[in-house]
Amino acid sequence: MKKEEGYLNNMSYQRSTRREPRSGRDDHPIQSVIISSPDKTLLIVVAFLVIIGFLAIFSATAPKCLDEGGNPAQFLIKQVICFVVGFIGLKFFMNYDYKKLADWNVIIMVSILLALILVDFTPLGVTVNGAKRWINIAGFQLQPSEFAKPAVVLLLANAFRKDANLFDQDKWVWAFLPIIMMAGLIFIQPNLSMVILLGMTTVVMYMAAGGSLKLFLSCVGALITTVIIGLTTIIKPYQLQRLKTWRNPDLDPLGAGYNIIQSLIAFASGGFSGVGYGGSIQKLSYLPECHTDFIFAIIAEELGFVGCVLVIGLFFTFMQRGFLIAARCPDIYGKLLAVGITFSIVFQAFMNMSVASSFLPTTGVPLPFISYGGSSLIVSLIMVGILLNISKKRIKKIRNRY
Repeated sequence: MKKEEGYLNNMSYQRSTRREPRSGRDDHPIQSVIISSPDKTLLIVVAFLVIIGFLAIFSATAPKCLDEGGNPAQFLIKQVICFVVGFIGLKFFMNYDYKKLADWNVIIMVSILLALILVDFTPLGVTVNGAKRWINIAGFQLQPSEFAKPAVVLLLANAFRKDANLFDQDKWVWAFLPIIMMAGLIFIQPNLSMVILLGMTTVVMYMAAGGSLKLFLSCVGALITTVIIGLTTIIKPYQLQRLKTWRNPDLDPLGAGYNIIQSLIAFASGGFSGVGYGGSIQKLSYLPECHTDFIFAIIAEELGFVGCVLVIGLFFTFMQRGFLIAARCPDIYGKLLAVGITFSIVFQAFMNMSVASSFLPTTGVPLPFISYGGSSLIVSLIMVGILLNISKKRIKKIRNRY
């Protein structure tokens, strides 16, 4: 009798502790999300790119500094200081939950718009080589258009995560008005290459969010029409000259075609294995801006085809890891952030390397992580920090609730 009572009590306990489904949806499998360590491969790739940048900047600027009687490492020291600032930003955003970044959108948007206005319409703007793109505050120069890249990615990710087809509604005006204002202020500087970069990033994020293909094709048609009209009406004379000398630089070998010719000479001199680190001839006052826009040509001359393949391979790996992080992210906001950041950095690298090899007309964008420039390096490292933060969110497995 006692055994029978014990058996009945045990059955009653099992029935009382069994979890009954609360709704039909609870019977479905669920996803378990864990926090993992940041993507180590991406960190290694960025570390290699930054180191290559340090080496290339020192090699490209040391002769010029010595000729002027200065410290041969003065450009490198400035770049290292900017790296420290950027690395602090990387560490902060790597540990700051990316889902909270949407709360910063208004502050970021207003700050960048104000900075761009100061550059374009006040004496604080600094003009270099005919372009007014920098702002001088307390002896430090910043390029606000560089900070527009992560700002646009944040704004678009927040807008598209709610509804990709904003153009079918009246809300698209408020979502894109800040971006249009940024692009307009950047175009005035003039900085057409950055406007193109922001526009392409917008298109890619729109398609990644599931936007309408029909609308996309319509926009492409409108863009082509706008470009044709721009080439004949609003394009500036120096920009038109760049296009004319792009495919035939010999038309003006001492003017608009000079940089392209000297860059191609650097590629030809490098050959397969290069002339050796520090052995570049083109950096000796032959190739202007050899430490910024045309630093890839110096790498090609000193390290040859092997060095070019190494740099291209690193950026390809960066792209592969970035899109893989986007695919693994469990929420649409993180996916869009990862896609936007990855494309923005990789497409800028593609533009710079294409200009140096005369595949594209001269645009004036730096090579991310490698070219000399504090704003570019700081912004690139901050964007990598956000990407690393997104990489910490992984879908572990799909399991049944019972």
